[in-house]
Amino acid sequence: MITKRIIPCLDVKDGRVVKGVRFQGLGDVASPVDLAKYYSDAGADELVFYDITASAEGRKLFSDILTETARRVFIPLTVGGGINTVEDFDRVLKCGADKVSVNSGAIRNPDLVREAARLYGDQCVVLSADVKRVNGEFRVFAKGGREDTGMEAVGWIRRCVEMGAGEVVLNSMDTDGVKEGFDLEMLDAVCEAVSVPVIASGGAGGIGDFITLFKTLPKVDAGLAASIFHFGEVRIADLKRAMADAGIPARIV
Repeated sequence: MITKRIIPCLDVKDGRVVKGVRFQGLGDVASPVDLAKYYSDAGADELVFYDITASAEGRKLFSDILTETARRVFIPLTVGGGINTVEDFDRVLKCGADKVSVNSGAIRNPDLVREAARLYGDQCVVLSADVKRVNGEFRVFAKGGREDTGMEAVGWIRRCVEMGAGEVVLNSMDTDGVKEGFDLEMLDAVCEAVSVPVIASGGAGGIGDFITLFKTLPKVDAGLAASIFHFGEVRIADLKRAMADAGIPARIV
């Protein structure tokens, strides 16, 4: 049975890891390089590294911190923020990323997904979707959750997977930072629509939320979280032991 992955997320702004609630009220946490090294040593299966204001500020993802982070960690690293062209894919991969996450860039130019998959392979292209309920509909947001695109989310995600996205990170803006559990309804809708790995993001408040996630939705491949790991509320080793005790396959180091 394939092990379920546990993935800390590093949201980076002005060279520091930050964390907010529902994409608002960002507070300083730590150095991304130091935190990434800590998680690599602590048993994380992968890391996600977002330059969260690159798209909104219309700039490229900063590469110096990324290069140093990639040099110090030995687990897969997914990187996103300001990815708008295949040249951006190339630059980030050359800095040491294993996979590249695209969000606003794909919304502006959906062909970016197809072209990147053709050049680098489906396994390299990760669709990151920031999704929020609007009038009862799952809606896609752009620019770090600042802009409602008006697009229905499940159809958009399915389209990107058909074009070559090999993995989906589903960020529920409704549950982000609230710590009341993952958005199971939203995740279920996406898992039923696509056949590629789906990563749950937004809402983890404790070990029990991961157990509920994987027990309720076996199709979900990974759980991603930030603040509960950053602030020491959940240790990855403890989480994985609890998963194993619950019959959920996990990589124990």
